Order: sequence, then C-alpha cells, then structure tokens
Amino acid sequence: MDIPRRVFLVFLLGLSCTTCLSSDSSLSSNGSPVSPQKLLDFAKSRDFSEWMIGIRRKIHENPELGYEEFETSKLIRSELDKMGIRYKHPLAVTGVVGFIGTGKPPFVALRADMDALLLQEMVEWEHKSKVPGKMHACGHDAHVAMLLGAAKILREHQEEIRGTVVLVFQPAEEGGGGAKKMIDAGALENVDAIFGLHVAPHLPASVVASRPGPLLAGSGFFEAVIRGKGGHAAIPHLAIDPILAASRVVVSLQQLISREADPLDSQVVTVAKFQGGGAFNVIPESVTIGGTFRAFSNESFMHLKQRIEEVVTSQAAVQRCHATVHFFSEENLFFPPTINDESLHKHFKKVARELLGPHKINDMQPMMGSEDFSFYQEVIPGYFFFLGVGDDTGERYDSAPHSPYFKINEDGLPYGSALHASLAVTYLLDQQQKFQSVEGGPRDEL
Repeated sequence: MDIPRRVFLVFLLGLSCTTCLSSDSSLSSNGSPVSPQKLLDFAKSRDFSEWMIGIRRKIHENPELGYEEFETSKLIRSELDKMGIRYKHPLAVTGVVGFIGTGKPPFVALRADMDALLLQEMVEWEHKSKVPGKMHACGHDAHVAMLLGAAKILREHQEEIRGTVVLVFQPAEEGGGGAKKMIDAGALENVDAIFGLHVAPHLPASVVASRPGPLLAGSGFFEAVIRGKGGHAAIPHLAIDPILAASRVVVSLQQLISREADPLDSQVVTVAKFQGGGAFNVIPESVTIGGTFRAFSNESFMHLKQRIEEVVTSQAAVQRCHATVHFFSEENLFFPPTINDESLHKHFKKVARELLGPHKINDMQPMMGSEDFSFYQEVIPGYFFFLGVGDDTGERYDSAPHSPYFKINEDGLPYGSALHASLAVTYLLDQQQKFQSVEGGPRDEL
C-alpha cells in the first residue's frame, strides 16, 4: 500500500469514528444510552432506596459538628471501600474525596456536606438523634446519603463515564468554612465544574428549584463592644451610658438598608444580640451587640462591612463612648454570594427535565440565606439547586432548616442521587464531544 492511500484510509476511519461518537449525545462508550430516567429507575429500586435510607438514618442518629465528623467520615470510607471506589483522606481534618471513572479529563465534582448543628432534636421518631444537644437539622445526613447513592449508581454504570467524577464529602459547612479548607487541600484539582444540592422540606419530593446567577447571599457576622462609664441609675449624669449609645447604634444600622442601599440590590443588616447590664439600678460599664449582614454581590457586601464599622464607632463617639468592632474573619469566614453558572443552569434544566419532567422544575427567587458552596464557585463554575423532600400526601413540613422540628421525606433521596449521577455523566459526555469537535477527532488521552 502506498503512503498517500494509507493516509487517506486512516483519515476515513478517523472521520467515521468521530461521526459515530458525536452523532448521538446519548451514546456511551459501549453504545448503550446514557439515560437519566434509567439512572432514576435504578435509584428507585427497593433494595437501593432502603440501603440509602439506612445510611441517612445511621448518620442522623449520630450527629457530629464541624471538623468532628470522624464517625461519619469512617462510614463514608467504609461504603466507598465496599464499592471499590478509590479516595483520598483526610482533607480538611475529616473530608473525603472519591474518584470514579477513567482517572483522566474531563473532571466534574459532586459535593455533600457532613456536619450537624447544636440543637436538641424535638421530633419523636425511631431514629432520633442519640447525642444530646446535637442534631442534623439541615439535611446534611441526607446529602451524604444521596452522594453515596450517586457513587453507587455511577459505579454500577462506570462504563458510561467518559472522564472522572470527583465525590467531595466536605466537613464544617455550618460556619466553619469547610469548603475553603477543602479547596486549600486540593479537592478541586483538575476539576472543571461542580454541582451541589440542598434538601428543601417546603417542596414536594421529586420537585427541584434553582435559578441562574445570584441564588444565595454572601454573609458575615459582626460583634461590637461599646464602652462607657458605669454608675448609679439615679445619677446618670455622673456616668456615660453605653446602653443609650448601643440603642442609637442599632437604630442607625437599620438606616444603612433603608437610606443607603439601592432598593433593587437586596441587602440585610440584622442586630440579633444585645447584652448589657444585670441590675435595675446600675448603668453598666459596657454593652455588646452583634448580628449578621448579607448581600448578593461582593461589592455591596464589603461596602456594608465598612459602613457597619463606621456607624458603630461614630454613633458611640457621639454618646461619649468608645466602640470596637470585630468581624470574626478568621474564626468564621465571610461566605461569598452563591452565584450559579449560566451554562450549567442550562445543563441542569435539560437533565432535570428528562429525569423529572418539566412540571417538576421551579424557578426560584434569590434567598438571603448563605452556603459555603460559594467558595467552590469562586474557583470553578458551579451550580447549586434545591431538592424537594416535603410530604406530597397532605402533611406539610413547616419547620425550616435549623429548627429542632426539622424532618424530611426520605422518598426524595432517590431523586437526589439520580440527579447527581445524571448531571455528572451527561456533563462529562458533553465535554468529551466539545473537545473532539475542537480537536478534530477522538484521542486516546486528554
């Protein structure tokens, strides 16, 4: 065979292979369809659902606070070992990062948080928290169970993974900045995009809600100590009253929103702590106030921080007091706004529509709550959504997250695990096809 003819035949073979791979985006490496509905059917099977519910209940009975999730981490690693999934541990004290797929690009991550809250559970049921004063009141137990469920689905369909799925089990979401520490430990190495979810008891099971762009606010905390001069309440002119000064400060802080913030740029400043004095007839030496501030852009957030400090110190000075303001930037990191990537939103809606149906996808308004998933979104494109775990048989789950009465409908777990798996598999397939169209054909390695 002469060289020109050989080159021509190789070209035709390469062209035909490219056509086979790119003609139908639902084809996997072995020709079987990558169907979100197929993955959901797998997740809803009786044995699979019961296994996942059992995982959630074990974690719920034994809640652990941020950076103390040692038993939760051990359980996760045990389940990954049973599945034959390799992982790295520890990251950020208790974190675990697992890997499924080829071990080669592209890489996509799925994230679950693990920590519980300092709350005494008030829901009476068979699997109530066994640890006094601690409770999974924000659904992180369900998040872990669903990500392990996704891992099991992906492991069973590993031949359909056209890249690598990274499983991020993260500690300390509740104010501990666990996401930031996972990033610093290398959890996002090589990762192109990340998906995360949060349970929503106000939505029926199998319903999802999200939006592109700003979804959750950036948040921070502040505390101010206002010092005056203590004295007898009957002779206030000989004292310098910090309670009066603190009261003026609180009123002035509200004007930051009502008179300085753009009404179309949602912001919040709330003073939720006011401590001072212990007797009816004694003016105290000092008063401590504290609260939270939130905004949907980093610019507005940092402006609020600056103005809070200026207002507190200036208003205290007007009342002859001295004030110091602390923002806890080391102990509790500022959470950036959670901003969903536009292209990932389109991907999410496409997958969710096929898996759940278009009537199960809700467009939501931004919320002033915060999530440290936003730290991942500062590094790579990320997408965060809410999954319904309310009861659709008539009972309303009115207790919001962080309530001692918080509970979920476990029928929602298969939908979360299937969504996780479907989002990852289809994202990797899309990335492979984009790469092939740019490079002009398939490659053995990326």
